[in-house]
Amino acid sequence: MKRESHAARRLRTGIVGAGHFGRFHALKSRDATREDLVALFDPDPGRAALVAREAGCAAAPSFEALLDEVEAVIVAAPAEHHFPLATAALRAGRHVLVEKPVAATVEEGAALVELAERAGLVLQVGHLLRYSAEHRAISERIGRPLYIEATRIAPFKPRGTDVSVILDLMIHDLDLVLALVNSAIESVDALGVAVSSAHEDIANARVRFVNGCVATITASRISLKTERRMRIFSEEGYLSADFMQRELSFIGRERGLPLPGTGGFRREAVRWDDHDSLSAEHEAFAASCLDGAPVLVDGRAGLRALDAALRVKASMDATRHRMSESGLIGE
Repeated sequence: MKRESHAARRLRTGIVGAGHFGRFHALKSRDATREDLVALFDPDPGRAALVAREAGCAAAPSFEALLDEVEAVIVAAPAEHHFPLATAALRAGRHVLVEKPVAATVEEGAALVELAERAGLVLQVGHLLRYSAEHRAISERIGRPLYIEATRIAPFKPRGTDVSVILDLMIHDLDLVLALVNSAIESVDALGVAVSSAHEDIANARVRFVNGCVATITASRISLKTERRMRIFSEEGYLSADFMQRELSFIGRERGLPLPGTGGFRREAVRWDDHDSLSAEHEAFAASCLDGAPVLVDGRAGLRALDAALRVKASMDATRHRMSESGLIGE
């Protein structure tokens, strides 16, 4: 029998969750160069059959049946189900790519990290922007940030309102900030309010790090337009990024064209083409599972982002309580 070469190895993958994002994962897994999408499972058999047919795979009758057929599982279910599903997959000896947030609580996230590390399995968390061209462009230029300002606002959509805007949108920028700032969080001061759902729909957080860096992050899902921007003041210079326009400007002394009359400063203008971050995430997952490549966003990174998000939520609740006690708002 001819032995399969290392390069030809493909990852037998299954997906749990056939909702909006589960469908995207199924299509990317179908087209991935190093994955074989075997099956998907969803509690809604009709939805599972529909997406399975589109992705060209089987619709598993149960999650347990799915685990029996695959080497790796992509968890794209609602956030409250991440922990039990990922736990079952890891205990069955399967690698896991779990959508963000890694779990609902820090304790659950820590348990997943411990389980994966003890079993020697891949636990990758779906912080998609870490695989984006914009993150690469920023991290190549910024190593010692002093102040970061991030804005992520979008019109209202019912999808995602099962959690607050912190876990829905702000966690993206929290993760990007944490990836840039090599320091622990010292304090968080946040406020937010629920407007169109049962959870906060707009939020602002000021995060101070032990090394002195400060990040101000704003997120809204009830805006009239979509806007995604980041400004960074650093020891290397000043960077302004517009993620919607796919462009950034960087002012420093090492890159770009000279700025006359500025005492030696230079300006670099950078644009990037549309980039399929989800495909890049799948390729990275397969490489980690098949080749042992380092996991870019591992369980510990996902846990750090979750902890930051929950600290924002706790500060927000404390702020609301103080304002209620002072009579400024009602509980």
